[in-house]
Amino acid sequence: MTSTWNHTFSTAAFKGSVEVPTGIYVNGKFAEGSSKKTIDVINPSSGKLITKISEGTADDVNAAVKAARHAFDTVYGLKMRGSDRGLLLNKLAQLVEDNVDAIAAVEALDNGKTFYWAKADVQSVIACFRYYAGWADKIQGKTIETSEAQLVYTRHEPIGVVGQIIPWNFPILMLAWKLGPALATGNTIVLKPSEFTPLSALFVAKLIDQAGFPPGVVNIINGYGNVVGQTIAEHMDIEKIAFTGSTLVGRKIMEAAAKSNLKNVTLELGGKSPNVIFDDCNMEDAVKWAAFGIYYNHGQTCCAGSRIFVHEKIYDEFLHKFTEYTRNVKVGDPFDPENFQGPQVSQVQYERIMGYIKSGQEEGATLHHGGERIGTEGYFIQPTIFTDVKPHMKIVREEIFGPVGVVIKFKDEDDIIAQANDTVYGLAAAVFTQDLVKAVRTANRLKAGTVWVNCVNHLHAAIPFGGYKQSGIGRELGEYALANYTHVKAVQVNIEM
Repeated sequence: MTSTWNHTFSTAAFKGSVEVPTGIYVNGKFAEGSSKKTIDVINPSSGKLITKISEGTADDVNAAVKAARHAFDTVYGLKMRGSDRGLLLNKLAQLVEDNVDAIAAVEALDNGKTFYWAKADVQSVIACFRYYAGWADKIQGKTIETSEAQLVYTRHEPIGVVGQIIPWNFPILMLAWKLGPALATGNTIVLKPSEFTPLSALFVAKLIDQAGFPPGVVNIINGYGNVVGQTIAEHMDIEKIAFTGSTLVGRKIMEAAAKSNLKNVTLELGGKSPNVIFDDCNMEDAVKWAAFGIYYNHGQTCCAGSRIFVHEKIYDEFLHKFTEYTRNVKVGDPFDPENFQGPQVSQVQYERIMGYIKSGQEEGATLHHGGERIGTEGYFIQPTIFTDVKPHMKIVREEIFGPVGVVIKFKDEDDIIAQANDTVYGLAAAVFTQDLVKAVRTANRLKAGTVWVNCVNHLHAAIPFGGYKQSGIGRELGEYALANYTHVKAVQVNIEM
């Protein structure tokens, strides 16, 4: 029998009690990890302990894979009708909705994002599960005309046992992005949440059980990447892996998958997204969206608009207004409704971001605003703006994953396309202009999986999301994500012998 974490919230944003199991979740039951070791879960607002969770091992992954394989072969996959899989996903969505505030509070405490944005994430989770519930009985092949002597058709079949590894920046949202299409198509799952932010995944595991998913369909193993993550990536009985995280780790996942059983791989990786501000933009809107693009989720967003390119005609005006807007971004307690930005997720991430700020100064960029710690407790960083940057600087080329933006001039369309595409990444981009023809022309030339026009960071369960270049392989969300979790089988039947 595993322990539980019990906590009572008494904040301006939420008042109530929660109970979250702290073990691993295998074959429909919570249990201690086989090593009996634990991992500390730290509150990023204070740097203090929230609770301890069980540390999973390779043996625990093996047990989870065995349970997932048994469930796939006996009660899920092709053994369960798509309509019934859809009913289970809809039940899960309803249970999440019934607990929306409690889950948001756990997410805000564990991750550091504000309660307001944590609740927005949970609402997106609900929408994601309902969207894929609708797809569950529509996983269809097609008939193919060859000759009157043959009947040829395709079947889209579930892959089997899939491994999923999710990050710490959007813990519960990434859980839904992974579970939704995999469950809709009939796969069984072994999922690893981040050791920094495991609590919302464990909360949802309770709801998966309550929704009536058969034991073994979803298994959740807490643990470290070099143990649990590595075992999932290398496992010979896991036939597909989906990973969201850094490009560096994505390379390791892909290598492990190739060296083991050549498992199917989906990767949603890093970004260094350009935010293009043309001189005919709506200035006030562009300033607000640019701030949202880089400071949302404390800059811990793979599609963050961290490179802000501004037409030289309006550069000074934009920089002045953007700086003033940045000065008014409220940073502090995630449960204070007045605050927009909370702490960075961990001491490690805080130090990484501060290292990039130091690097920018050492390489000759101008620290225009911010760049300092806020307070003495927790991992709070001022929203930060750099100017006078050069293309070779680390703060221009590398993903910082924090509230640090660089503001850069450009001359014309050809110049901005060259600068914006001068990156190893290609996850997202944004364009601000009131000229729709220019907007579409620019969007078509940008090498990015998503291009927003006059907005940023808009995501929807029906719209595919993924990157060009080193930002990943495959697409999350929408109908496109279903292909990640199915094999296509062609069947040819001779009618005339």
